[in-house]
Amino acid sequence: MPLIPYDPFAIMRRDLGSFPRLFDDDWFDNHFSNMPRIRCDVRETHDEVIVTADIPGLEKKEDVTITVHDNHLHLSGKIERMDEQKDENVHRMERYFGQFSRTVPLPTAVDDTGAKASYRNGVLEVRIPKSQRQTGRQIDVDFH
Repeated sequence: MPLIPYDPFAIMRRDLGSFPRLFDDDWFDNHFSNMPRIRCDVRETHDEVIVTADIPGLEKKEDVTITVHDNHLHLSGKIERMDEQKDENVHRMERYFGQFSRTVPLPTAVDDTGAKASYRNGVLEVRIPKSQRQTGRQIDVDFH
């Protein structure tokens, strides 16, 4: 009979697969949230901050509201679904509709006056120029 090394955590690793991941966004949102989670990417270039969000189903610019306040980007709006299911048995409904809201912290100070947004193929892209104000300055030292 071969020897099996003692592994005190083997039972935990085996049993953890049967429990849901409590900190997984999908699991939490599907069980406790009544609003869909808008997925966002935040990138930064030398001149601007770029936020890209997947929001399929928007049809006009009035469907989404974008605001920048205290270095946070706030996206909110409503997705309407017009198709009705009459005389059909619906087995699964995963596509979301209704109200949505998402606040994204921005990595640096931005100038919201030059912000631009575009929407194409279900993807919203917001470009916000970085603030040009100096947050600090170098102080020269006088040597005597």
